[in-house]
Amino acid sequence: MSGNDERLAGRSRVTVWAMFGTVFGYATHHLDERRIGDVAVIGPLSPGVAWPRLWQMARTCGRPAAKDAELAQWILIQATRAFVCGSDRIAQFQHQGWQLEPGGKRVRFESTCANRDHLWTGNLTVDGLSPDQVAERSSRYGA
Repeated sequence: MSGNDERLAGRSRVTVWAMFGTVFGYATHHLDERRIGDVAVIGPLSPGVAWPRLWQMARTCGRPAAKDAELAQWILIQATRAFVCGSDRIAQFQHQGWQLEPGGKRVRFESTCANRDHLWTGNLTVDGLSPDQVAERSSRYGA
């Protein structure tokens, strides 16, 4: 696990979905031109929501004794569920611009999880989303 001290931007597949009322984005990033070392980039898109909320949700919903790697897997599974099954999906883009702000959290998986080797979380922006798409939704479950 390490902190994210640099801004990262890219154009790739992006899934936008709601979880417990907060809207999140899930983008893919490759560490090199060979497309080896796939990274899941996940962060909140709702205004005023910071990236630690994602980890708080994982801690609340995960195993009480879970370490960061297990919580990271939980986070990635939620994003994958939205991508594959369409669960609470708001938008799906095949080639969209996105930007991850500095200051988040990075976790390298011990073994590949959902075809990803790393999870990078932080405050995320995705090009072309409307205020309605990123607005927090009412939810019966608190995070």
